[in-house]
This record gives sequence, structure tokens and C-alpha cells, in this order.
Amino acid sequence: MALTDLQVKKLSLRSDRYEVSDGAGLSIRVAPTGTKTWIFRYRYEGNPRRMTLGKYPGVSLAVAREAHAKAMQSIQSGVDPGRKKQEAKAERMAAPTISKMLDEFWGIELRAKKSGIETQRLLRKDVVPRWGSRKVSDLKRRDIVLLIDGIRERAPITANRVLGALTRFFNFAAERGIIEDSPCLRIRKPKETGRARVLTDDEIKLLWKALEIKNRTIDMYIVSKLAMKMILLTGQRPGEVCGMAWDELDDSFWNVPAARMKGNADHRVPLSSMALEVIEQARPYSGDSKYVFRSSHKDDSPMTAHALSRALVRHWQEIGYEEDAERFTPHDLRRTLRTRLAALGIQDVIAERVLGHKLQGVLAVYNRYGYDQEKRQALDTWERELRRILEIEIPGPRKVLPFRRKSSE
Repeated sequence: MALTDLQVKKLSLRSDRYEVSDGAGLSIRVAPTGTKTWIFRYRYEGNPRRMTLGKYPGVSLAVAREAHAKAMQSIQSGVDPGRKKQEAKAERMAAPTISKMLDEFWGIELRAKKSGIETQRLLRKDVVPRWGSRKVSDLKRRDIVLLIDGIRERAPITANRVLGALTRFFNFAAERGIIEDSPCLRIRKPKETGRARVLTDDEIKLLWKALEIKNRTIDMYIVSKLAMKMILLTGQRPGEVCGMAWDELDDSFWNVPAARMKGNADHRVPLSSMALEVIEQARPYSGDSKYVFRSSHKDDSPMTAHALSRALVRHWQEIGYEEDAERFTPHDLRRTLRTRLAALGIQDVIAERVLGHKLQGVLAVYNRYGYDQEKRQALDTWERELRRILEIEIPGPRKVLPFRRKSSE
């Protein structure tokens, strides 16, 4: 006779394990310890088989009968339900976690991209601590939304960056056959308003004073100070400045290779006397590294733009800025230079070339001129203006001295 819920509940313990049948191969096995397990015994292709359907009371009598019915249907369809369950379990065990998938993402795609390091950093900082051990296939759209909402409360721009990184991550997982569709589909990224932060004369003076290597009251890593000075002096992106290598320097020029430029084109940056002085100040801290601005904690690695941002946040009030003053970032130093060049009467084409921006339209096709002389004049003009702001004596006629290359010994 078929079992009832009350009978299953009242099954007594014995010294030996025993089973009670519910019919058609379904039974419940009672162990001396009190554990009750649903068992389905059947024959497949003439051979006896057995599969476990779960433990009672987690799997009730009704649920066990439902699983039993599905297993019977599989047999009638020519499929071994026990083997099917084992294969599903093995597939589940082999399914990658977020952490494992990120390793694969890095090895196949990210490490070949200029933005790969930053994408990996975002995912490891904001995603892995929360979901690292979860299966990629388990993440749903709602999970993504709640994560991004939490990040947006503290850092709206970062939230968009993380969403962009996750979108590509899950698309990659779909391309690799791990999931069918990305859970990021139909999640809208809020529109960002472009930053417009430009430093005033007083803010530049406060910052420069804090960045002086002799200023020990601001306990900032000296190389961070020098890198931020270089951004303000040249107008180049923080990441490009942080990655400056000794073999990219040639007399009074800095030759940034296309692989490190956002626009994928070689960029030649004239170095003013103040910029050359900053490079010489960085030399003792570079040691045997190939990088001018060496990381403080990673052997032969450059410092990161993120480290510069953290340094500004950490020392904001020490520098002399008001706590509630509008914050600026290292990238805003680049915008400050560009704005100042316009104020100094530098033509837009030249100013854009100073920043390494590509010319637009037909100019990009037909104008292959390098503008080296004009870029130097523009940066020299900015240096004179910066000296005026900082009340530093303006030297006499410029004398370009050969750049002292770093010794290979």
C-alpha cells in the first residue's frame, strides 16, 4: 500500500537499516541514525539501477513522488534518470565561479587590452568580495541591479564603470558557452554629465606646495607627488604619466607609444624645463626599474592612476582645501592645463595635439604634421604662466640640454 505522510513521519528506528516501499520502485530508507532517504530502484537496459531522490523531511512525500514520476518518464523516453542526474551534478560542479571566470576573462581578453587592468581592478574590488564563490550561471538581473544600486550610493561614476565591466564580463561568459544570456541585458546605465572641474590659481598654489618633495608635512609618497606634477606640466592622462618608461624619453621629448595611448597613435610630448626637473627628481626613487614613477609596493611596476586618486582623497584637508570644497581628481589637472592653454591664446588644434587628441574630419586624413615645435611653444607658455601663479622666477632664454639617459648598469 502507498505510504502516507503520517506513516513516513512515524517510521521507527531499528538497529539495522531498512526500507519501506511506496510502490513502483519508490521507497524510503531509514538508517539507525534516524536519517530517512528516498530511494528509486529501477531497471535500465536490463540492468538494476538505483538513484537517491533526497532526504526527508527536506524532500516530502509529495515531492519525492513528483521526482519519481519524472524519473519514470525519463526511462520511458530512453534516458537513464540516474546517469542524467549524475551528469547534471558533475556539470554543476564544473560550472565556473565568478572568481574562476574572471581568471579566464583576464587570460583570454583583458590582459591584451589597455583598459584590462582597470576592468580587472573594478571587478576584484566591487564584485569578487560579494560573489566570488557563486556560480556565474546563478547570477540574475536582480542581483546585478542591487549591487550597482549599492555602489551608486557611494560613487555614482564608479557604479557605471562597474556595470560596464560586468556587462562585458557576462557577455564574455555567454560567448564561452557558460551561460545563454547575460543578466545585464536591459539594465540601463544612467547618463553621465561630463566633469568641468578646473583648478583656480589658489588651488594650484596649494597643491604645488603640497607636492614639493621637501614638504614633509604632507606625508604623501614622493613619487605620487612627482607624478601629479607631471600631469599638470604636460596635460597627459594619469595612466600615461604613471606608465612613463625611461626608454620613452629622448632628450627633451617624451615619446608615448601607441599601445599606451587611448587613441592608439604614437604621441610626442615636449618636456619643459620644469618637467625635466621632475623626471630628475624621480630618478633616485626609480632605482633599477624601467619606470620613471615606480610603484611603492610592487617590484618593477609603475604606480597606478588609482593610487594618485587615493592620495588626493587621503591628504585633501592636509593640503589646505576645505572639507566641503568641490573635489578634483588627477585627471582634472589635465583639464586645467587644456583650459589654461585656451585662456593663453593657444589655438585649439595645437592644444588638442598637446593632449594627444586626434584631429577630426578631413584634418585627420590629410594633415599628418606633428606640431612638435608648436606643442613645445604651447607648453613653454604654460610653464611661464605656472611660474607666475607659483611666484617662481622665470628663467632666461631656454637652453635645451641633452636628456641624461638612465644607466643600464
